[in-house]
Amino acid sequence: MNYLLIIRRSIRDKIRYKLLLLVLFPILLIMPVALALAIYWGKDFTYQQLFLKVNTDLAVSHNVFKRIQQDYLNQLASLANSYSFRIALESGNQNAVNKQVQALKQQAGYSFLQVVNLNVNLNKRTHALNQQRNSTSLLNALAGKASVAIEIYSANDLLKIDPKLEKMVRLPLIKTPRARPSKRTIENRAMVIRALYPIKSTAGELIALLDGGVLLNDNFTFVDAIRDLAYAPGSLPPDSIGTVTVFLNDVRISTNVPIKKGERALGTRVSNEVRRYVLDQGKTWIDRAFVVNDWYISSYEPILDVDNKRVGMLYAGFLEKPFREQLWKALGVLILLFLGLMLLSALAAIHGAKKIFKPIEKMSSVIHATQKGSAERVGLIESSDELGTLSHEFDDMLDQLQQRNEEIQHWADQLENKVEQRTRELKNKNQDLQNSILLLRQTRQRLVAAEKLAALGKLTAGVAHEINNPTAVILGNLDIIIDELGDKASPVKEEINLIIEQIYRIKDIINRLLQYAHTEEYSNNISEVNANKLVNETLKLVNHLGKEHDHHITTDLQANTHIQINPQELQQVLVNLLVNAIHALPKKHGRIIIKTENWKDKGIVISIIDNGEGIKEEHLKQIFNPFFTTREQGKGTGLGLSISYGLIRRYGGNISVESDLEKGSTFKVWLLIKPKIIEDEEAIAEQLRDQEI
Repeated sequence: MNYLLIIRRSIRDKIRYKLLLLVLFPILLIMPVALALAIYWGKDFTYQQLFLKVNTDLAVSHNVFKRIQQDYLNQLASLANSYSFRIALESGNQNAVNKQVQALKQQAGYSFLQVVNLNVNLNKRTHALNQQRNSTSLLNALAGKASVAIEIYSANDLLKIDPKLEKMVRLPLIKTPRARPSKRTIENRAMVIRALYPIKSTAGELIALLDGGVLLNDNFTFVDAIRDLAYAPGSLPPDSIGTVTVFLNDVRISTNVPIKKGERALGTRVSNEVRRYVLDQGKTWIDRAFVVNDWYISSYEPILDVDNKRVGMLYAGFLEKPFREQLWKALGVLILLFLGLMLLSALAAIHGAKKIFKPIEKMSSVIHATQKGSAERVGLIESSDELGTLSHEFDDMLDQLQQRNEEIQHWADQLENKVEQRTRELKNKNQDLQNSILLLRQTRQRLVAAEKLAALGKLTAGVAHEINNPTAVILGNLDIIIDELGDKASPVKEEINLIIEQIYRIKDIINRLLQYAHTEEYSNNISEVNANKLVNETLKLVNHLGKEHDHHITTDLQANTHIQINPQELQQVLVNLLVNAIHALPKKHGRIIIKTENWKDKGIVISIIDNGEGIKEEHLKQIFNPFFTTREQGKGTGLGLSISYGLIRRYGGNISVESDLEKGSTFKVWLLIKPKIIEDEEAIAEQLRDQEI
């Protein structure tokens, strides 16, 4: 099969595809490159033209903005130089002056217009000037120079002029995508075209000022007039819209940009990208920009106030979407045209080379069929050239390959049968071996348990009699001592009672040793036990060991579940574990922690943690064996842990241990709420597995 793939790739790489590549190279490479260049240049040229247009629109808007400002100043000049106004002013006819001022205010659309009479005494003149907003424009006017400029009025400035103006300019800010984050929620300042015209007497003395202002906030007449000039009918596609906006800082205070149909985008803010470029850097923006909720071909320039500070922006732009759609339609037509030409050229090239490809296609078809397991052949080829010879040789090679494959398959079938037979035999033998190992392990465990019980039984049977006799003598002598001392024994009465209690405890321990060896005599003296209370009582029994070992015992008693067990036996287990822990402690700074906690809903766990010398890993598996001890000879019998382990396991619980050398050991006593008395070793092991101890 590998030979077939090599031949197939050789034919494909050296004849068919190379020939097609030579024929289709101009079509598949040159025409797509030409198409990509055409698309790139077309798009770039289109947007360059759009940017040129919007730059022109901004220039028109800028000129109209300046002309409108100059028109307001010219109107003040016309009023100041009119005969009737000067006669009324010089004669002191205030009614006539006010009448003409109000007429101009209504006619020209001033937001405020007033006459500041300077031809009065010094006090009145000072008062009149204090009522005006102080700025560079006012200083120029007092110097006799007429001026018109953009000024920003605060809310207090507007209140001095007219409280209605302050209410008119209040504009809630609308959260706008791409805008710079801000905590401001309202814009209460005003952008004003302020015109100041000085009025002089015939002698050239300054006698009055005409002070007029036009609010650009919410002034739709102003922006619509600029839009109508910049975007005359027919200058944009039908679906596009031309827009003009005046910004106070980055807030739209006058605009015809729609936020939705029939509603202007007042209170929205410019994108942070534009703000940084225009307001922060003072440059003119000519590019695409995201305006409120769509992309516009946009132009922005900073608006400068009378002190040449950037206080806002003038914007002109139009909706990009119609132009973009027209561009993509044109590019789509161009792409379809190119694809059509490429397809026609490719079809013509393939049709012309089809006769050359026919023998090769036949051999390729045979290779495919052979890979799928079909025994096809090239057959008769009319061509007598190199391709015809190759096809005949190819058929001969396929016949030889088929014959060899049949022979290989025959031997493979025989080998597979032998492998399956040997595998079954090995599986059966492995299963028999595992069963034997399991049986051997179980037998060894039973023998070990029997040896433990036999050894402990012999020991306890011989020791019980020897211990019971001295304890009886001690009890008798204690009774004599108490009788002889009488009231004089009161100071040590508690110690005497503790000795008597411990003597009886020794007798109980001897009895339990016998019970451990003779399970048929096991005591069922079980009661409900508060483990926390029992731990505190047990600590009193090991306090005397503190004189021999410098240690500190702390408790963390969190268990709140009572258990059923023989309290004396549990106390015996805890004493054994505590004594072992104390003996394992270092000479200084020994520490033991006793913890109790709930064991799910099964019972409780009592943990005894020390920072002693720890237990070697090879000893961990033997510490519960009878007579096994790691202490020096004569300092331990090796029965404490063995007896404790047997007691706890008979109640259905367990004792587990974890230890690290030189770091300490942790013994955990697992106790069930209701004990399950188990006397058979195999049943104990099965119970522990069920409880997942």
